[in-house]
Amino acid sequence: MIVAEYNNPPLKVPGTQGELLLNAAMSGYTSWRAGGKADRLYTPANLADLGAFLKTLERDEPVYFIGLGSNLLVRDAGLRGTVIHLHGALRRIDLEQRRTNGSDAASPYGVIFAEAGVSSPKVARFAATHDLVGAEFLAGIPGTVGGALAMNAGCYGHETWEFVNQVLTINRCGEVNRRSPKEYRVSYRHVEPDAALDEKLTNTCNEWFVGAWFMFPRGDGTQARLEIKQLLEKRIASQPLNLPNAGSVFRNPAGDFAARLIEACGMKGEKLGNAQVSPKHANFIVNLGGATASDIECLIDKVEARVEEKFGIKLQREIRILGDKS
Repeated sequence: MIVAEYNNPPLKVPGTQGELLLNAAMSGYTSWRAGGKADRLYTPANLADLGAFLKTLERDEPVYFIGLGSNLLVRDAGLRGTVIHLHGALRRIDLEQRRTNGSDAASPYGVIFAEAGVSSPKVARFAATHDLVGAEFLAGIPGTVGGALAMNAGCYGHETWEFVNQVLTINRCGEVNRRSPKEYRVSYRHVEPDAALDEKLTNTCNEWFVGAWFMFPRGDGTQARLEIKQLLEKRIASQPLNLPNAGSVFRNPAGDFAARLIEACGMKGEKLGNAQVSPKHANFIVNLGGATASDIECLIDKVEARVEEKFGIKLQREIRILGDKS
């Protein structure tokens, strides 16, 4: 668990095993390395412990789930409520053996179960190690399974939910449910419950993803590992990984690329405070050192306005911005 030196010592909540921080500096839990403090941050010991902790919260308590914080900006004035930190906590990953129609013949597919705190690149490597193919693209997603599920993360022509067989959820009542992809509406960088599930959740408790079963075809693991290596080399060559960033800031508009539009507006390399539109990739905003969340958000607003003014296109954000403005 990443804990900044200026956080208070962790506390124990009666009836739970995890650690609770008060006034947690979110700059230590987000990949932009900027932002204010959350009222509370809880790192569970495991899934059962997470359920026990959620039961202790008031029904109207705001709750936010994070993994690596790789698509998140917390405003400088901070975040009211409780943040659940899953990376390094829900980290189970297993290969499930399945048969076809109950016969002795091995299925042409393999199923991997991964909890929400497992990093997406780890799923890619695990699949290749077990001679499963199709997961290679996950090596290019700098987040966790939970975040990939919540936003249908994707790159290099593939998206997370293409391979989802089932998902595991938990609600604020601490109840765990196993659900089918048919219960969700999935689109580009967006996932939401279908009408039936949405109505059910409205009448009971909100849910969050805590794991998933992914189904991948069996194939050449050696070739898959080679493709992962090539994808990572491509990522290193094209993205500013040497500076704190949150990955792609904007979704690609239909038939175009956000980076192309931003660069065409002459904004590549533009600075605001210590935040900068990366000279390496225009859809990345980097922290040059000491950037505030306000620097980053104002630069995002400026990019949006410039692209809309020049092209009439309203860019949609891929990142989440949370917290109080003042």
